[in-house]
Amino acid sequence: MGVEVLVVGGGLGGVAAALAAARAGRSVVLTEEFDWLGGQLTSQAVPPDEHSWVEQFGVTATYRALREGIRDYYRRHYPLTETSRAWNDLNPGAGWVSRLCHEPRVAVAVIDAMLAPYRGSGLLTVLQPYRPVSATVDQDRVTAVTLAHREGHDEITVTAPYVLDATETGELLPLTGTEYVSGFESSAETGEPSGPNEAQPLNMQAVSVCFAMDHVDGDHTIDKPAGYDFWRSYQPDFWGAPLLSWVSPHPRTLETVERSFTPNPDDDPLTVNADQRVNPGDANLWTFRRIAARRNFVDGTYPSDITLVNWPMIDYFEGPVLDVPDAAEHLRRARDLSYAALYWMQTEAPRPDGGTGYPGLRLRADAVGSRDGLAQAPYIRESRRIRAECTVVEQDVSFAVRGDKGAVRYPDTVGVGMYRIDLHPSTGGDNYIDVASSPFEIPLGALIPQRTENLLPANKNIGTTHITNGCYRMHPVEWNVGEVAGSLAAFCLDKGTGPRAVRNDPRLLAEFQHRLTTAGIQLRWPDIKGY
Repeated sequence: MGVEVLVVGGGLGGVAAALAAARAGRSVVLTEEFDWLGGQLTSQAVPPDEHSWVEQFGVTATYRALREGIRDYYRRHYPLTETSRAWNDLNPGAGWVSRLCHEPRVAVAVIDAMLAPYRGSGLLTVLQPYRPVSATVDQDRVTAVTLAHREGHDEITVTAPYVLDATETGELLPLTGTEYVSGFESSAETGEPSGPNEAQPLNMQAVSVCFAMDHVDGDHTIDKPAGYDFWRSYQPDFWGAPLLSWVSPHPRTLETVERSFTPNPDDDPLTVNADQRVNPGDANLWTFRRIAARRNFVDGTYPSDITLVNWPMIDYFEGPVLDVPDAAEHLRRARDLSYAALYWMQTEAPRPDGGTGYPGLRLRADAVGSRDGLAQAPYIRESRRIRAECTVVEQDVSFAVRGDKGAVRYPDTVGVGMYRIDLHPSTGGDNYIDVASSPFEIPLGALIPQRTENLLPANKNIGTTHITNGCYRMHPVEWNVGEVAGSLAAFCLDKGTGPRAVRNDPRLLAEFQHRLTTAGIQLRWPDIKGY
């Protein structure tokens, strides 16, 4: 099969890349290993992590269309209360982590609708469920990628002049021999004040296998997981308590804190202030990442809120899940940890009334589109990252370093983003690193490998470091990166040139940046301050 642009990986970056290339009139193949397109927003079941100005500016026009499409879907298809229906910035889940918390399958429907015209026209072909297994390379160019059906039924080889790696872990980088880095770079290499003296390539952020649950009448306790006794007694050195508890380090202060857990608090959704500048929002775990607030809907629609468990107790950092021979075993154990966390909550978690356990907690497999109750895919926070023409380092974006100067302004900017530098505990034994960031730009050079000519990153695999990935890994930034990668491939085909030339030729760069701004991609921030 031959196309003009091959996008491997159907997460947010892959969807945005395919959409951009198809809108430019290019033929595209988009592949995805799991049942749902959308990656961290859908198959990984993580509500959007976004900056405080998301309703005003700081995201691309197509990402805004995705967000508004989700709200419109609720207004058209769900029995909202009149108050919630009239709420301009509707937050269906009224979660404190984001101004838009919602059920993953709604995002799937909106993404499918956004892609539908291009699938109908024949410009876009979606291959599901397929994953990359090998690649053919001619000197510095990738000529073909072979994809295998998840169930092993068949293989398909796709050729394309441009190949975009939108996988969650940068799967095409080792397959194509593209130079990359993983884990924690040394301060000697990056100059980062928070970096270690020596590189730690296997020191990566925790992964989490998320799940949804509600709280209803009856006993919904699952069978005791096989690994429960191990996880019940597991206590990291820096945690201050067993991992399975309401106690954990506060990410920003590292102080040991106890969070509350109150299912169905019957709070007014319109009083939720999901602003990370003011409050991280995780004091009550139930409302932190809630994806359906029953008071948004007419009485009787939902017997309970639905909350999404992506909490400290399910962070798995016993070992990395890439570039090691036992990666599959670590992923299995990460799933075991999530089951153990649920079982602990159902049977042993302390309650405010002095009792233990919440047997009414019910696993909602239907909400995440799986048979086993857990998210279809693990939430991957850290990927392999290309060795890029430009690498974003801590001192480019850290508020402690940059202060009132703001983040570094790049002449080749192709987008913007903002989030705190948010690193979860890591496989190297590091505690949280959660520090203030400045609103930042995305340099085109971070999307261009040092050697490979026609492979572009379109996910969390751009030229960042272990540290700066902590703020560049969020939903709207991944979408922006993917959209730029798809636009760049189409632009290069239009001009008969290559990505490296676009960045290094001032005329081509200005023309490409103009194309991006015309498409609704913001390249610079107004005068605002980080947090």
